[in-house]
Amino acid sequence: MSTLDPRAELAARLGLATVPEPRFGSSAEVRERLAAQDYLSDDAIASVTFLADRLAKPVLVEGPAGTGKTALAQAVAAASGARLIRLQCYEGLDESKALYEWNYRKQLLRIQAGRPDGGATESWGQIEEDIFSREFLLTRPLLEAISAREPVVLLIDEVDRVEMETEALLLEILSEYQVSIPELGTVTAQQIPMVFLTSNNTRELSEALKRRCLYLYVGYPDVARERDIILARVPGISEQLAHQIAEVVRSLRQLDLKKAPSVSETLDWARTLVLLGRTEIGTDDAVATLHILLKYQSDIERAAKELRGRESGA
Repeated sequence: MSTLDPRAELAARLGLATVPEPRFGSSAEVRERLAAQDYLSDDAIASVTFLADRLAKPVLVEGPAGTGKTALAQAVAAASGARLIRLQCYEGLDESKALYEWNYRKQLLRIQAGRPDGGATESWGQIEEDIFSREFLLTRPLLEAISAREPVVLLIDEVDRVEMETEALLLEILSEYQVSIPELGTVTAQQIPMVFLTSNNTRELSEALKRRCLYLYVGYPDVARERDIILARVPGISEQLAHQIAEVVRSLRQLDLKKAPSVSETLDWARTLVLLGRTEIGTDDAVATLHILLKYQSDIERAAKELRGRESGA
């Protein structure tokens, strides 16, 4: 009994003339091509990205803020030569901002043009058929990703911020890769977009949404990987300083802080120290620049105490 390739099965369901070529040949190739975009992945990231491409399934990426979830989708788009389309989620996001809306001003001008001086030169049926055409449609990120003919990476960022009603809309899109517009009919995907949904765990997502996605957790990197990230993203930094920064950040993340330092904040701290001309970091330098790394005064005071205590051996 033969099994159909998931990409071929989805292409057949969408009525595509050809099956799109896979973006990546292996998980090792994913790591290599992401590294060329200065995104250093681990085995889990590379493996899930490869499988998402081959299985034509969305990826739900969860983890603390600032650990590279959004950057992953951006790097995959750049590495595969695809167009990145981003839907930034927020409380109150509705269909008109996520999917489509009609250009009411342009429709009104068309109605007025069809009835000069109040004369009924066109029937309302003719005008209505015209104003509810593609010309008057304003596409938003979800419909844009469905309609695009070129390769697309769709990033649905911070999906945990939307209400359940909008989440249900996402389910429909991600299940069928098509959109129903009452005035136009069904718009079906012209290609198979690669989809990444990110979440900072501000609320629990529905089981239905999770079931349709591959799952990836992106946490804080270990010292060696964070050092490599610093070396890749901060020009002019010494390997010794990069390693010291990664060691200090790891120790601070083990403290009871209101907000642990993210990878993006680690990079800001590293750039600051390079701008200050440091090739290694002492306790005084670390304490003096903690405001770059940490965002709460109580965290800064706790971290300073920890660093001073380490210096004195307490």
